[in-house]
Amino acid sequence: MKRPRLVLQRLVLALTLGVLGGCTSLLPTSRTDVTSRWTSYDDAQGALATLQAFEAKREDVHRLGLDPHLGPGITVLHFADVLQRFTAVVQSRPDHVDPGVNACLQAGQRCSGYAISVKKLARQRVGNFWIDSLDFRRETITTGWSVDVLLVFVDDTMVYKLMGGQPTIREVDVQRKPLGPLQGWGQQLAR
Repeated sequence: MKRPRLVLQRLVLALTLGVLGGCTSLLPTSRTDVTSRWTSYDDAQGALATLQAFEAKREDVHRLGLDPHLGPGITVLHFADVLQRFTAVVQSRPDHVDPGVNACLQAGQRCSGYAISVKKLARQRVGNFWIDSLDFRRETITTGWSVDVLLVFVDDTMVYKLMGGQPTIREVDVQRKPLGPLQGWGQQLAR
């Protein structure tokens, strides 16, 4: 009689530990993608390295998949938008202005640009399903990369290129509520 009871206790203990300790796959995940041919920051950097100021044409840029009519994440800038981005440099150090920016300033209305923002982010909640679900502790890991590019054109010739961004994104967000689901009840009652 003692043996089946011991087996039953172990079975209940194993099931309890499995339920309390596992179930990570039940936690939510999310992704943020701006559609692009680029699969990484280095890929974007390599593609843009092929574009040389005063040599590349607008169609060369479009061949790289950076056509604002076909791809999201590309904002078309008119002359005033481009000018606004360089106002501080032009006013403070006019003798240090890049030749491409200077060509744009001289061209006036014939100057335009593309502001390109591409990012790939994945968010995954990690930890214990029950502790997360009952709102005691939530841990979210965000990984990915982002690229921001400015291309300036005079007519159809690219005269300036600037690239920045984050080659590696890894953020850990931990939210801890010692009272779990009871943590916000006082705020709910005050309303």
